[in-house]
Amino acid sequence: PILGVVKAGAKEAAKVTKNGKIGVIATESTIESQLYTKEIHSHKPNAQVLGKPCPLFVPLVEEGWLKDPVTVEVANRYLEPLLESGIDTLIMGCTHYPLLVDIIAEILGPKVTLVSAGEESAYELKRLLKSGGLWAGPAGQGGTEFYVSDRPEDFERIASVFLQEDLRHTARRIDIDQY
Repeated sequence: PILGVVKAGAKEAAKVTKNGKIGVIATESTIESQLYTKEIHSHKPNAQVLGKPCPLFVPLVEEGWLKDPVTVEVANRYLEPLLESGIDTLIMGCTHYPLLVDIIAEILGPKVTLVSAGEESAYELKRLLKSGGLWAGPAGQGGTEFYVSDRPEDFERIASVFLQEDLRHTARRIDIDQY
């Protein structure tokens, strides 16, 4: 099976919204694709979906400016129109964005439910593994291999932030043209 962040995030947002106004923050191309809107409408046809590209979030996260005043200012500029529109649910539709959850939550306030598309897809994977008898549980044996097409040290640095563990010397660079 192939799992993606869009279906899982859209399904959860459609489930938790109370007023049917769902915001989506993601990259420019994701917003333009309307994938979240289509998927949300498959679960909640009357939902109003408001997309907002947030292109500066990725470099701010990768720079490690997770609580920097510059990041707060950028977040305010991106999120204010969504808040004013009356959304009660926001999908963080890029893997980088949940690292800014503290800032996003503070700006939007407690009346807006945040949905991490990446986290929802991880839950979906767990359900799939359990239903197929493949879940080893928290104490299970397993391994992880990282293959990247760019600088392994850059991946390891940012992945360490995401996964909250030391991932130095775990990634191997490959030639993407061979795949």
